[in-house]
Amino acid sequence: MHATGLAASAGTPRLRKWPSKRRVPASQPGMTDPHQFFDDTSSAPSRGYGGQPSPGGLGYPTSSPEAAFLAAPMSNMAMAYGSSLAAHGKELVDKNIDRFIPVSKLKYYFAVDTVYVGKKLGLLVFPYLHQDWEVQYQQDTPVAPRFDINAPDLYIPAMAFITYILVAGLALGTQDRFSPDLLGLQASSALAWLTLEVVAILLSLYLVTVNTDLTTIDLVAFLGYKYVGMIGGVLTGLLFGKIGYYLVLAWCCVSIFVFMIRTLRLKILAQAAAEGVPVRGARNQLRMYLTMAVAAAQPVLMYWLTFHLVR
Repeated sequence: MHATGLAASAGTPRLRKWPSKRRVPASQPGMTDPHQFFDDTSSAPSRGYGGQPSPGGLGYPTSSPEAAFLAAPMSNMAMAYGSSLAAHGKELVDKNIDRFIPVSKLKYYFAVDTVYVGKKLGLLVFPYLHQDWEVQYQQDTPVAPRFDINAPDLYIPAMAFITYILVAGLALGTQDRFSPDLLGLQASSALAWLTLEVVAILLSLYLVTVNTDLTTIDLVAFLGYKYVGMIGGVLTGLLFGKIGYYLVLAWCCVSIFVFMIRTLRLKILAQAAAEGVPVRGARNQLRMYLTMAVAAAQPVLMYWLTFHLVR
């Protein structure tokens, strides 16, 4: 028995049985692990608080037609109220600005053309031969500057001021003294003097009780004409030295003095004559002194703002 068994075992290999593992079937949809505490919803589409997914895929519920119907009137009311508030604020700002500076009239002061600019520059340099200094009116309204050489404008003063700053920078550059800070100081100084002039004249007119049609913009225009002579003086000084600077500046100073006297006397003294003020009266004498003081201040400022630019 034992020999037979050993022979049989030696000839045929004996298969040894191992304990087989129990195969767990793949989880079906809807089935969860009994040991899992929470359901895995990472692969499920987001519902966003139980609402329907939005078409964009963001997961937020779409607004209902009732909410859209209620929101539309509220947004329209808010837009209408905002528009009315902005229009009221704009009207209030425009009204307060016009009280000091008539912005609506600025278009009149820039109504110029090439012919007017050429004639006006000639009048500023050679005012001695000009006879008629009256400003022309049409139905109680002064005509545009391009039709009247005596009308004040802002185009020449504005362009002359910018050119003066550029010429000042050129003069400082030729003397190796140019710097942005120094050029800014030059521009701010010129603006400060112009502002001081306008305020002083308005205060003087108020103290002397002069009823005139001169506006703030008129004063800025008349006082800004002096930059034309300043440009001529500095350019001549750069080309011919101090002698040329003093000769041209002296001519321009006398010209601007004559121009201001003949222009302002029609604005200040003519109004006094229309009011019946005696020519030799005390109030009329004050107006004459005021006119001469404004005209005499122009050459002083022309020299003060340019003498350091020529060496």
